[in-house]
Amino acid sequence: MSVTLHTDLGDLKIEVFCESVPKTAQNFLALCASGYYDSSPFHRSLPTFMIQTGSPSHLSPKVSNSIWETDFEDEIRPSLRHNARGILSMANKGPNTNGSQFFICYAPAPHLDGKNSVFGRLIGGEEILGRLEELEVDKKGRPKERVEIKSVTMHANPLAG
Repeated sequence: MSVTLHTDLGDLKIEVFCESVPKTAQNFLALCASGYYDSSPFHRSLPTFMIQTGSPSHLSPKVSNSIWETDFEDEIRPSLRHNARGILSMANKGPNTNGSQFFICYAPAPHLDGKNSVFGRLIGGEEILGRLEELEVDKKGRPKERVEIKSVTMHANPLAG
């Protein structure tokens, strides 16, 4: 399964690892299908590390709601690692605190292996990820320019256009 995140800067196409992390994939895909991520800002960017999003635009960036309206458990898989640019992973506040927020790695982040659930990878839009990484940020990593996910398109086939 794949999705395209249509952002203010262009499209990011994501392959979702449905078979490896079924609960995380179910949560992410259901939120995508419901429009939950529409207008969600990229609220934190740390160049050479990651960019984070997944909180509805009308709520605080601290809000992270799953489809179950409660946190859900990690799905840590030794074969899924933060080993490359473009890896998608759940943002959390500690073990088993997954909700709606996620991040995309700008670079390998092996220190997160075993702590955050990897659930996908970028398969299109590398240049858009580069533009996101170049956004000017304040001292707390908040982008000075608002960039958001405008909408999401879902694809049954990861290679579909």
